[in-house]
Amino acid sequence: MYGSPFASNAKKMMLLGSGELGKEVIIEAQRLGLETIAVDRYENAPAMQAAHRSHVIDMLDGSQLRALIEQEKPDLIVPEIEAIATPTLVELEQEGYRVIPTANASRLTMDREGIRRLAAETLGLPTAKYAFADSLEELKEAVSHIGTPCVIKPIMSSSGKGQSVCKTPEDVEACWNAAMEGGRAKKSRVIVEEFIHFESEITLLTVRSASGTTYCQPIGHVQKDGDYIESWQPHAMSEQQIAEAERIAGAITEALGGYGLYGVELFLGKETVYFSEVSPRPHDTGMVTMATQDLSEFALHVRAILGFPIPTVRLLTPGASYTLKAWRESKHFAVEGVAEALSVPNTQVRVFGKPETKVGRRMAVALSSADSVEAAREQARKAAEALSIRYL
Repeated sequence: MYGSPFASNAKKMMLLGSGELGKEVIIEAQRLGLETIAVDRYENAPAMQAAHRSHVIDMLDGSQLRALIEQEKPDLIVPEIEAIATPTLVELEQEGYRVIPTANASRLTMDREGIRRLAAETLGLPTAKYAFADSLEELKEAVSHIGTPCVIKPIMSSSGKGQSVCKTPEDVEACWNAAMEGGRAKKSRVIVEEFIHFESEITLLTVRSASGTTYCQPIGHVQKDGDYIESWQPHAMSEQQIAEAERIAGAITEALGGYGLYGVELFLGKETVYFSEVSPRPHDTGMVTMATQDLSEFALHVRAILGFPIPTVRLLTPGASYTLKAWRESKHFAVEGVAEALSVPNTQVRVFGKPETKVGRRMAVALSSADSVEAAREQARKAAEALSIRYL
């Protein structure tokens, strides 16, 4: 039991990171009567436009983060991005604050090294071969050991920023520079991964709640430069592949603990399912669930963290999502073509309301449902191509 927002007995949720995914979390939290607080490093972020109130701070500054949390005293602290002072979250949790799903899960998953070592070395899950490097010279040595082609990523980044494929030893320096430019949290450490020739890659949304662990139907997706372009649900998999994917997702989320939704990324090989990454929060590819499931990934996340039961998750229809991305930086722009996009049958559009464009930044998404995944993908692509960004 809790009171209405702004009442003395209101239940308060603080979102750390306020992008388009956070905006949907805020909306779902308000549907269940929570008082919501959105925090990010810039003003007028999408979730701030929906929250009861908002704050702008440097979330990598532990003292700023602590001061704000002590000021607001939220019942739930919900990290939504990687670039957060996670040691401060660990301290605050020890002092009695509740971090979703846990402070340790946030610390491990926001650092590619921590989560990869947990998956491969502690849990023994199948992963690509990997190595870490703190300098260009160490990176050259690691690439020589792993072999080319290989994938090089900052240990802390999001949406594919700083990720590149190193095709030959001559590419190492350019890949190092890309990782340094795209990484977050002022980290100069990178991970080098074996390039797996997989048949497809999926996201398995995994929900830990009072009802136990529940899995959504697998989501297929296409990425470019490490960032997703389109996604669809369900992705075709054999019973054996689904069983192995759920085994891997169950093991990693059990180790991380807490209540909430996890986005587990997996590679599907001809004979093996490989663990790739995990996010302790709604996943960008999971936006498709707003068109396919009875409960979207955002509704599932909020229900789970509040301790409410989730007896079933139903896939109502096949569906797909397709993104609109910007190609230059500007604060003076407009999203056009919404009417044309909505003329596509069984289609929705989400315009995120971000205050400025950046190269490759997602600005909107088209969501479509149909009798088949193939038809839904075609509809979503057609709707997204009707959208455009006009610079003023």
